[in-house]
Amino acid sequence: MGRALTRFNHWFNRRADGYQRVIAWALDHRFATMLIAVGSLAGAVALQATKGGAGLVPVSDRGEINFIVETPPGSSLGYTRDKTEEVASLARAHPEVAYTYATIGVPIPLKAPGVDQALVYVKLVPKADRQVSQEALGRTLRGEVAGVAGAAVSVFTSGFGGAFKQIQIELRGTDARKLDALAAEALEKLKEVDGAVDVGLSTRGPKPELEVRPDRPMAGALGVSVAELAQALRPSFASLDVGHWVDPEGETRDVVVRLTPSARRRAADIRTLPVLAPVGPGGQPALVPLGQVATIIEGIAPAEIDHLNREKVVSLQANVQGRSLSEVMRDVTPRMAELSMPQGFSLSYGGETRNQREVFGRVFLALGVAVLLMYLILVMQFGSFLDPVPILVSLPFSLVGVVLALVATGDDINIMSLIGVILLMGIVAKNAILLVDFAKWSRAKGASLREALISAGRTRLRPILMTTFALVAGMMPIALGFGEGGDFRAPLGRAVVGGTLTNTLLTLLVIPTVYDILDGWRSRALGLVRQLAEWRLRGASRGPRESGNRT
Repeated sequence: MGRALTRFNHWFNRRADGYQRVIAWALDHRFATMLIAVGSLAGAVALQATKGGAGLVPVSDRGEINFIVETPPGSSLGYTRDKTEEVASLARAHPEVAYTYATIGVPIPLKAPGVDQALVYVKLVPKADRQVSQEALGRTLRGEVAGVAGAAVSVFTSGFGGAFKQIQIELRGTDARKLDALAAEALEKLKEVDGAVDVGLSTRGPKPELEVRPDRPMAGALGVSVAELAQALRPSFASLDVGHWVDPEGETRDVVVRLTPSARRRAADIRTLPVLAPVGPGGQPALVPLGQVATIIEGIAPAEIDHLNREKVVSLQANVQGRSLSEVMRDVTPRMAELSMPQGFSLSYGGETRNQREVFGRVFLALGVAVLLMYLILVMQFGSFLDPVPILVSLPFSLVGVVLALVATGDDINIMSLIGVILLMGIVAKNAILLVDFAKWSRAKGASLREALISAGRTRLRPILMTTFALVAGMMPIALGFGEGGDFRAPLGRAVVGGTLTNTLLTLLVIPTVYDILDGWRSRALGLVRQLAEWRLRGASRGPRESGNRT
């Protein structure tokens, strides 16, 4: 063991001597070194803009899939149950599904409750017992349920947003007809976007209705009020509680009366409903048909009318598949800008798009505050406003590894990877502090700037690499994302691992170079200040001599 450690130390010392020569080359070619560093950062930004994406939360395999089944407005409970069972049976046909659970009439986000909508919960077998991921199975099921006729089915695989679709585009206006026409036009544009799936509207279209308009002169002559008309309609639609019944087993049951569906479907049936008229023919109370005191009209009406801030609103909704949220929204935004918005109408973005913008803004604000506090602490520690600058300059270079790691693993920039970036800022500053602190100590001992920087790199190489590899080893289990829910935390670990490795490689060369450049600027600035002070002193001393010569 001792011999192995001795051989390793000799090998590492030779590498450290080689690193000294690399630092010397970087100090002799400062422009090329900074060009390589800045070019790497610019390339990472370009790679993220073209190949990377952004979302609110990572795609996580929680072993759960949800379906929302919507049948045409006015559909019966039996029809919705049949379509729901058809969707559930398609899911149960896959061996990865453990069981399904369906509920009909359950309230759905941004939807009014009704028997024409259902929620199907699909529980998958444990992640270790299946070869297909939750996201991949969701894509397969989305294609299968698209063939279910007579129902619109949306698939949700995220789990964190519940039954909320990721894209929410809110159209507001005062005229309901114009708003519906504008929403239909926007819907067609949204369907054209690659990656936008489960596209739909928050409204469910028109549904049949029966409108009862009282004939007030005739009703008043017979003594029938509007409340009595409504009471006459109650047994037909809302049912009437008529008492209780004890079944053979001794259980008390509530008894309600309501007309059969076939007896209340047409206007002609409703016209024959009896209404008690206090003043009937001959002045005596009598039963008269509803059609004698009211007009019944068959028509259609909106199934749902939504308001937001006292304005009528229609929401366009969609999920994303195969592309990140930011990539899809990059194509959606110009298409929505093509809409001709009438006066008094507006368009805004909600859902994950709005949440992502708010969360990212707060994260970047926290990151800026952290860097500012770091700078102030370093100013107090070094006793200089300029010495901490090379340390702060090294921070952005960690983003090179972050982007490379996320793109290589197919991850997006999301809340977890941004948390990793904040964590990374504190970690990578440690390497730069070690180098700058030792360089300042060497200069205080009388070494030249070049010797101090080379010596700092040679001496601090081992602790920098030790802490870097220890951190990478500790983050690897998180970065690999094993186990249930591990893929939710994986972007954090991958961002830290990638950023730490590239930052270590770049800052070992960039920090000495930037410190050398700033020290040169400082020396020239001090030289200019001294020259200016000497010029003023010579001018001040020349003035009294000239005045004495005049006297």
